[in-house]
Formats: sequence, C-alpha cells, structure tokens
Amino acid sequence: MRYQQPEVLPNHRRIIRNREVIERYSREDYVTLFKQYHGQLGAIYTEEGTEFKLWAPTASQVELLIYESNYGPLVESYVMEKSETEALWSYYLPGDQHGLTYRYRLIFVGGMVNTSVDPYSKAVTVNGARSVVLNLEKTNPEGWGERMAPFEDQSQAIIYEAHVRDFTVSNSSSIINKGKFLGVIEEGAVNDYGSPAGLDYLKELGVTHVEFLPMFDFQTVDETVYKPTQYNWGYDPLNYNAPEGSYATDAYNPEVRIRELKAMIKKLHDAGIRVIMDVVYNHVYEVEQHSLHLTVPGYFFRYNEEGEFTNGTGVGNDTASERPMFRKYIVDSVTYWAEEFHIDGFRFDLMGIHDIVTMNEVRKSLDEIDPTIMLFGEGWNLYTPLAEHEVANQNNAHVMPRIGQFNDGIREALKGNDFDPQARGFINGAWYMEQSLISNFMAALDLRSYIEPTQLIQYVEAHDNYTLYDRLKAADPGLDEETIVKRHELASTIILLAQGIPFIHAGQEFLRSKQGVRDSYNSPDHINEIDWNRQETYRHSVNLVKNLIQLRKQEPLLHLSSYEDIRQVMDVKNNAFQLVVLTYRSEDYNLLIAFNARESAAPVHLEEGRYIYKLYDGQVFLDDEHEVEDSHTIYVPPYTGMVLKQFTH
Repeated sequence: MRYQQPEVLPNHRRIIRNREVIERYSREDYVTLFKQYHGQLGAIYTEEGTEFKLWAPTASQVELLIYESNYGPLVESYVMEKSETEALWSYYLPGDQHGLTYRYRLIFVGGMVNTSVDPYSKAVTVNGARSVVLNLEKTNPEGWGERMAPFEDQSQAIIYEAHVRDFTVSNSSSIINKGKFLGVIEEGAVNDYGSPAGLDYLKELGVTHVEFLPMFDFQTVDETVYKPTQYNWGYDPLNYNAPEGSYATDAYNPEVRIRELKAMIKKLHDAGIRVIMDVVYNHVYEVEQHSLHLTVPGYFFRYNEEGEFTNGTGVGNDTASERPMFRKYIVDSVTYWAEEFHIDGFRFDLMGIHDIVTMNEVRKSLDEIDPTIMLFGEGWNLYTPLAEHEVANQNNAHVMPRIGQFNDGIREALKGNDFDPQARGFINGAWYMEQSLISNFMAALDLRSYIEPTQLIQYVEAHDNYTLYDRLKAADPGLDEETIVKRHELASTIILLAQGIPFIHAGQEFLRSKQGVRDSYNSPDHINEIDWNRQETYRHSVNLVKNLIQLRKQEPLLHLSSYEDIRQVMDVKNNAFQLVVLTYRSEDYNLLIAFNARESAAPVHLEEGRYIYKLYDGQVFLDDEHEVEDSHTIYVPPYTGMVLKQFTH
C-alpha cells in the first residue's frame, strides 16, 4: 500500500514520483529515512586526512570520485560507507588531501545515477563543476586575524548596497582590477576629474556597512574568461559556500577566489567598514542540475498537489526551509561564512519564503559568534504552503527578535507604488501621503508588530526596480532637471533622518541612472556600472548625503533604539498639505524637523527660544554656530528638509 503523508513532510507526491527514486514506504520508514543528521557535512580536512560526509538517505550506493587534478581525468572511485542509523555516507582518505578534486556518484532505486558536486563544497573549480578539498588556512591573506570588534549600537548602522562588478568595472574610474574583489579595495582610485572612487570614496562617504549583492558561486556568468560578457546580479545560486569565480583574478585556481574575497573583506574592515552578504537560499537557478536535488531528489524543494514546483519566489522553484536538513543547511552555510570570512551581516533575499523557525535558528547561531552580526531580509508576503503564522514575513516580525525587514511602507509613501512608473508619492505630488510617511518615518510605529526600530531597513531605492532618478523621470518626463534633483534629494534626506536603519543604493547619492531599465539583473555593464563621473554633476547631492550621514551619527535623537523612546520624545506638529513637521525633545535641546514637498516655500511656526541650523535649504551644518534670526516663522524652501536645534537652557 502507498504510504500516507506524514505531517513533517508535506507535498510528498512529487518526491515519490520524482524518477521513482522513492517508491513505497510506510509512514515509519519514511520518517526514519529522512532522519536529521546533526553533525558536520562536506569534506572535513585535517593534515592527517580528510573525511567526506554526505547526507543522501534515498541513495542505494554512493561513490567518491577522485580526479587527477582540478581539470584532469577520473583516476579513482571509492564506495562510501553508509551509517545504518543516520542515513549518512562517509569515506576517510588518509594523508594531506589539500588540493584534491572530487565529486559524488549516487545510485538510486530503479537504476537512476546522478553525479554531483558536494552540496557543502567550500572550494570549486571553474564554473563550479567540481569540488576541491582545501586547507583553508592557506587561503588567508597576510594579516588575516580575528573578527572586527562587535558593532554595539545597531541603531547607528548605515548600509550601502553595492555589486562587486558594478562598483569596479566602469572606465570612469582608474580601478585596475575591474569587476573583481580586488578592485573594490584599490586605494587611490579616482574618476576622470580626480575625485575619489571605489574604496576611498566609500571611506569619505561615511557608511558603516557595505552590503554586497551575491558573492557566492552563481551560475549564469562564464568564469572561463577574465572579462565575461554575461552579466547577472547573482540571484542564480550554484554553490552556496564557495565564492563567485568571475570576481577573482584567476577563476581556475580554487584558492584564489577565497583568498581575494578574504582580502577584500580585510581591507574594508581595516577601513572601519563592515561587510554584509546578500544570501539567496529561497531558490536555485536550475533545480535538475543543482547538487541539493542531485543528492537527495525531491527533498529540498516545495511541490504543489500536482507534483510541480511551487513558485512563490517567481523564479520557478521554492526551497523548503521547514524541512530539517535544509534548515540545517542554511544555518551551517551562514555560520560558515561568518566564521571563515568574518562576515558582519546577512541580507536574506525573499525572506518571506522561509519559515520563522529557520530564521530564528540562524539568529541563534550567529549570536554564538557575535550577537551584533546584522540579520535582515525581504519579508514580503509571498505564496507558500506554510500557515500564515509560520512564515518569516513582515506580519510576523514580533516573533523574530533582532531580525530586520525591508520597509516598503516608507518607500511607497515617498514615491508611490513601485510597480507603476507613473505612480506618485509624497516627494512628487501625491496628496494625503503625510500620515503614512510620518508613521513609517517613526520606524513603522503602530503599523505592524515590530519589536524595536532597528528591525526596520529604511530605503527608497535598491538594486531592483527603477532607480529613483529614472522613476522620477518616468513619472514626469517633461519636468525640469532642477526639480527632479530636489525631489530626489528630499527622498534621500528623509531616509537618512528616519528612525530605523537607513539603506542607500550605490550611486543613489549622485542620482544613479540605469537608462530607464527597470530590473537590470541581466543587462550589460553600460546599464549597470557605476558612473563615477556623475558625482561631479551632482556634487551638491553627494555632499548632502555625506553630511547627513555625519549629522545622523552626531545626533542621538536621530537613531533611537526603542519604540518607548520614540513615543516619549517625538511629537508630530503637522502632517497635511504636503508638509510634515515633527519635534524631538531631550533634556538639553529639542530638534525640529520639517519636510516640504510643495512647489513653494512652506511656513513653520517657531516657539520662543534660541535656534541653530542643522539642515536648511540643502546645506548641513555640523557645528552649532549658525543661529536662526529671531523670528516666529521660518520658511522651508520647496522640496527640501529642515532640521533646527532649539536650546532649552
């Protein structure tokens, strides 16, 4: 009789049908078959020998395939031993196996044979075709030491999102290692006008964290050429635990990509900048050829009642984080990156596909390494077969402490619906957006059940969808450039002054354009590259962002750590007619903040007292020396923000 569906593993039909790998099991046999293994997996290296461990419960035989070299022929195969109690296959090779190249051959019920790289590969050959054993100590660059000291106050984080290739590839900078990890950290790079580019520019900008789009090994960029013609953001996972080879100066040497990524991280750390890694565990590029599916067909992915892949991600397949061994895989992978590469944060792509238990397990595992490692993601409400209370989306933020969420609320309040280029928000003419803006500005206070403001990633622009500049141009193609610039600057000003954690897309500060391309994930370099000369055209905007970052760091009232603090010290004075005015109170001084989205200057009433300018008409004052002339009313210029400091003693 066909086995009955166990509650622990829904959507079983596809797993049974999948090439008849699994035929008939009783409920008890099935649960035993997929019993979780809690130990270390992959190639476990020591100088005395390497132990290979693979979880493959449905395989009837597994062989370890050994190759002559990284690209040589097969020279040996060993039948691995299966543990009767743990569904684990293992084999021990004595001696120093540093540099050994291997794969697995799996034979299943019915005669199906799969050959696969190790799902836990830490090093791979070009294009991720084979797994390689390495002594990882040999990949450490000179001076590689311990992690950075903990980042104690999360409220002071300021995130800058970048793509390794975009950041380095343009001919508008003097960066030599274009498109490479090493290009990110070249000192002395300049644009055509002699202004800083690359690392030196980042240091001047003052951000605390750089979030890089995927740096693990992805599939659609050919690594066999030094300057690949294909382009991708990297949301097409191949080997989750190995760095991307196209970003290395020698993708053929498995050690180089690891060493150069570590060198990049170390140099950023030396500059006081922490590194966040964008991770994509929610789907793979090609299921049928992915190591997770080849080693345990059907287990790691979700299926509907018709036996088809579910598609909540919109890319054709969804992984199943709720299954114990994929939950373990995610936790193992994240902790590996944090420990081996000293990563300071993780941004989970489409986090709303995953389950709450998995995300909390990730948080717990990172806490054991460094509790200040950042963890956040896209908590969109996506389709999953899980119950609503099980999904790691915005609605469940209250049961995921210290796990952040991108706040699309402030994004849409500022510029309108992100899927309609003609939609409008507060900055470009929409009415009745003030209440939504101020609530989201206060870290979504009372909008959702967040635990603390630092769970909110505040942004108006990111790598996907239109850049803000292109979006403003599309909404008003006949509008003069000066007004577009002012609206753009107003949006960035609001993000950098908002409670929560501000997030800036690389180039946003000089009005980055992708020539009207909405989602440029596979567009060529001339669409995606950072034009470093653009900072000259929009120098005022660059300086505004740079100085607002410093102002935010200086003023504790601009980065409060609790909702209780926000409620106690913040008052909303006006939130109508395209004008928002609010105040913060402290023992020694108050801050008055205003945002004017009108075409004309907006009057703001001042109470009695001594005021100084901190932000006015696009200029930031980092000292306390510019007093406001004695007046009961001050006029905020069109499309600008204002911050005044009122001394109470």
